Amino acid sequence: MWAVLYGVMQGLAVALLVPAVQALFDQNWGSFVRWLAAMAVCAVISSIAHYLQAMKGFESALTLLRTMHLRLGDHLVTLPLGWFGAGRLGQVSQVASKGTISVMGAAAHLMTPIISGIASPATIVVCMLFFDWRLGLALVISVPILFAAARFASTMTAKADDRAHAAAVESNNRVLEYARCQPVLRAFGRTHGVYEPLDDAIEAQHTAGRSQLWFVVIGSVVNGIALQFVFSAVIILGAFLALGGDIDPVTLIALLGLTARFIQPLGEIGEFGGAIRMARNEIRRMSEILEVEPMVEPDTSGTATGETAVQFDAVDFGYADGGQVLRNISFDVPRKSLTALVGPSGSGKTTVTRLISRFYDVDSGVVRVGGVDVRDLTSADLMSQLSLVFQDVYLFDDTLIANIRLGRPEATDEEVFDVARIAGVAEIVERLPRGWDTRVGEAGTALSGGERQRVSIARALLKRAPVVLLDEATARARSRERGTRAACDARTRQGKHTARDRSQTVDRRGRRSDHRAR
Repeated sequence: MWAVLYGVMQGLAVALLVPAVQALFDQNWGSFVRWLAAMAVCAVISSIAHYLQAMKGFESALTLLRTMHLRLGDHLVTLPLGWFGAGRLGQVSQVASKGTISVMGAAAHLMTPIISGIASPATIVVCMLFFDWRLGLALVISVPILFAAARFASTMTAKADDRAHAAAVESNNRVLEYARCQPVLRAFGRTHGVYEPLDDAIEAQHTAGRSQLWFVVIGSVVNGIALQFVFSAVIILGAFLALGGDIDPVTLIALLGLTARFIQPLGEIGEFGGAIRMARNEIRRMSEILEVEPMVEPDTSGTATGETAVQFDAVDFGYADGGQVLRNISFDVPRKSLTALVGPSGSGKTTVTRLISRFYDVDSGVVRVGGVDVRDLTSADLMSQLSLVFQDVYLFDDTLIANIRLGRPEATDEEVFDVARIAGVAEIVERLPRGWDTRVGEAGTALSGGERQRVSIARALLKRAPVVLLDEATARARSRERGTRAACDARTRQGKHTARDRSQTVDRRGRRSDHRAR
């Protein structure tokens, strides 16, 4: 409402310039002062409306930004973890940062000039019809021309946006990849020179950006030509009327000024239209994520039964982008046991742990935890029964003790120290400058790979879940094999089940497991 009032008052203030100029040249000072006063009132009302609309716009934009982030975050946590595959991180990062900011910017900075840019010319057209119907009719006829030019400009601006967005997502992925693989690159002497995947992605983004710039320039040129054509046509018509004596020169000059004010906001709409189209594209991309079906969960979980901790019953599974990984896999893992999955790399050991955790759903067959199909358990109930130690450990940029306490926030310090001792973290604390209160850095970069693995094991032990899954848990901590075995034994003695994924490790008595994933 305030934006409409702002546009109307702005157009009316400019329109009142025509009778004010006429009164000035007629030396009718009383009338001139009254028209000036009316213009001042319109200007004051316009300024107040603009201020109120700006405050309202920023408030709405911030609310919109918060809503988008919350909606996106709430939806992401409902998606199967298998959805977060290659390329998803860059896509989500691009949408959550640049995309939401673009939409917020459109709401905060573009809606007011667009709404007022329509209300102000409409007011001017009405006034122009009142002052001289012929020039007013010319402006009415020009509206479809200017609208078509503005639409063309916005279309050209948004045309290359998808390509630029795809290039930006790829560039984001490559930058993250380059940062994550620094240890590997440095280990092989790739500290200088080019990293071709990143360079290619940056070059593709540069090319897409340059192409988008040309599309913007073409649209702006066409829009500018249309504006100048309309203004020139009004000048020619006005000159023709003035030469015929149908309008006096003073009034013509004032009406031409009014025409210029009519054209200016319409030209800005053409420029803003491209930004609006780009924001709409960002909304579409966000909608594509929000439309991904969340993992189907029951309202309530089934009741755990039997002595079987984990059971696979005729399970078949294959990834969407690859062949079948598991074929007719069946095995039972009893409670209070230590079990190892033994097999060569790529045989499906990690896939088994992912199916137990329901990162993916099986193609056929049933996976049970505690005697209940994992699809009949809510995510919260399923995760409450599992403690996970992944191959790639992630630690938060927080203190060492806070990263362990993440497994069970209400745990006492003594409980944290106990699992840390079992997992071998106590040895790490002794050499850290601030002990338990030392920050480990983003992703735990202040610690070695083996040390991060120990912290992850301690975190899993602290959770006290009935089932502990260790996916290559000692791959980066060979020297801590005995410590890890001790941790597993401790959990087994507590009545918990531990499943380990490691080609070298067998069951707790030193015998190879018969349960192999193919």
